[in-house]
Amino acid sequence: MSALKEIKLGEITLKNRIVMAPMTRSRAIGNIPNDLVAEYYEQRAGAGLIITEGTSPSPNGLGYSRIPGIFSDEQVNGWKTVTDRVHSKGSKIFVQLMHTGRVSHESNLPEGAKVLAPSAVKAAGQIWSDSLQMVDHSEPNAMTTEELEITKNEFISAAKNAIKAGFDGIELHAANGYLLEQFLSPISNVRTDNYGGSIENRAKFVLEVVDGAIAAIGKDKVGIRVSPYGVASDMPHYDEIDQTYSYLSTELGRRGMAYIHLVDHSAMGAPAVPTEIKQTIKNNFGGTVILAGGYDLDSANATLAGEIADLIAIGRPFINNPDLVQRFEKGLPLSGQLDFNTFYTPGSIGYTDYPTA
Repeated sequence: MSALKEIKLGEITLKNRIVMAPMTRSRAIGNIPNDLVAEYYEQRAGAGLIITEGTSPSPNGLGYSRIPGIFSDEQVNGWKTVTDRVHSKGSKIFVQLMHTGRVSHESNLPEGAKVLAPSAVKAAGQIWSDSLQMVDHSEPNAMTTEELEITKNEFISAAKNAIKAGFDGIELHAANGYLLEQFLSPISNVRTDNYGGSIENRAKFVLEVVDGAIAAIGKDKVGIRVSPYGVASDMPHYDEIDQTYSYLSTELGRRGMAYIHLVDHSAMGAPAVPTEIKQTIKNNFGGTVILAGGYDLDSANATLAGEIADLIAIGRPFINNPDLVQRFEKGLPLSGQLDFNTFYTPGSIGYTDYPTA
């Protein structure tokens, strides 16, 4: 199976099976995607599908400096420029809806916003603030019943805004320790109401957000990202990981949504996601699965041939190889130049100035 062959995803056709993985790049000044952001994605539109950087559905979810949102008219208009330019190159694009939850600091939020999480359990570690530099994560406010409903509706509104902005769909970020995954874990979620305790209760908010998004824009336009065994953003392992993701993938499969995007960060030093869990999720879901985790063209082709995945997401190589897919197609070497110091800095340096082959 070749990663360079086209494939159907719901009602759209992707020109190849390579997905540009979502990567935070922190260039959205004022939390608004701008012309520089549009240039960045247009440069990388050789991918069959682009999934944007994490984009907040709410002022409360803007936990990092300079990440974009999609809750205001100005943000929607900014994203419209991005989608137009990506579509002009024949690629498809989903926006990743990421509410950071407790992975946040108050200084990064606009006035009137607050740090929310399932429970008042502070995340270990620190986060960058443009005004304060490195600071400890803020202690979150445990979400009230009213805030649960408001937040769910913010996701639904953001999904509708995504379609207005020209996106082909949305990806709900339920991975890497952000709000939706915070509900799934019994360590970050110690609620005693209907949203905490059992696996079914801990998955309840995630599934309600999925159902709301599907009702708003259609099941073919809704995907989700998960990271079982991931430890990013202070998400320790717990005894019920396997059962949690078995239950969640079964429930998601019943909804017939666009895809599950499963990330394995073992290439970056995190614990590996067991092959058995990947296969269980694939079998339970019964639909399109995207796998992410340190792939090159050879390993992408081998994984696709093994039928655990239908699409392969690639992250960092797209940063310094804006023409990554074209290099794959022509058998050209990849650039080794990659400046980690400019991953999250404002401006074009280390963002849109990497050369093509």
